[in-house]
Formats: sequence, C-alpha cells, structure tokens
Amino acid sequence: EDELSRSSHSNPGKSLVNGIKTNPASNSPKSSLPVPMGPPVYVDLAYIPNHCSGKNTDPEFFKRVRASYYVVSGNDAANGEPSRAVLDALLEGKSQWGENLQVTLIPTHDTEVTREWYQQTHEKQQELNIMVLASSSTVVMQDESFPACKIEF
Repeated sequence: EDELSRSSHSNPGKSLVNGIKTNPASNSPKSSLPVPMGPPVYVDLAYIPNHCSGKNTDPEFFKRVRASYYVVSGNDAANGEPSRAVLDALLEGKSQWGENLQVTLIPTHDTEVTREWYQQTHEKQQELNIMVLASSSTVVMQDESFPACKIEF
C-alpha cells in the first residue's frame, strides 16, 4: 500500500496494478498486462475465442487451457476465421503438455482452411493424439438444416 501511494505521488501518470507499473493514459482495450504463469487449467470443453481468429489466441492459450474438446467456429475467410495460425498453435501448445491426452477438435463449419490444415498436419495430429471430428449428423429446424456433432461426456 505504501509503495502504491509513493508511486502515485511521485509519478502521477503511473500506478501499480498487481505489482506492475502501468500508465493509465496509454492503456487501451487491446493493451494487456503479462499473465502470471501458473498451472494449466483442465476443462472438458473449450470454445476457441473469437471464432478461431488469430487476434486473441496463440500457443500460450493451448499450453494453459487443456481441453478434451476444442470447438472451432468461424466461417469468414475474409476476416481470417478460422485462422490457420490458431490451428497450428493448437499443435504447438499441445506438444508442450508432456502428457498424451486425447483431444478432439470440433469444427462447426467445413472450411478450406480447416480441410487444408487437416490434410497437411495429419501425421502431427496423430502423433499428438488429436482427432478432428467431422459432422456426422444433420439437424433440421423448420426451413433450415445444418450439420451437427453429438458430444457425450
């Protein structure tokens, strides 16, 4: 507390957040503080953020968020969704786990990016125990139908 008040008085434009000096005037929604290292988080299902765009997801996400199932949405090639870099980040992050847990990747759309990635990295996927789940059924709702996957825990 003393350090925080000394820091605020001696440098009025700077403050401490979690012990890290910041400049509030330069903080924007895109700026971020370093994420402290910690143990990985294990979950059953994780949705890859931002429609699998490379804007928010990197290998560190996959090193720290270890899921049995990752959902890949994104069907907007013009905006880089899904991102090949994010799919490659999954391979890189999973290779750092040190344990060969089964991972299932669930794409919500059949895109050229996911097809190319699947074909070009198939051996690496097998080595890392990653399975890509193809749509195996169709949901029909009123006037529309779309592919769907059934997941059981």
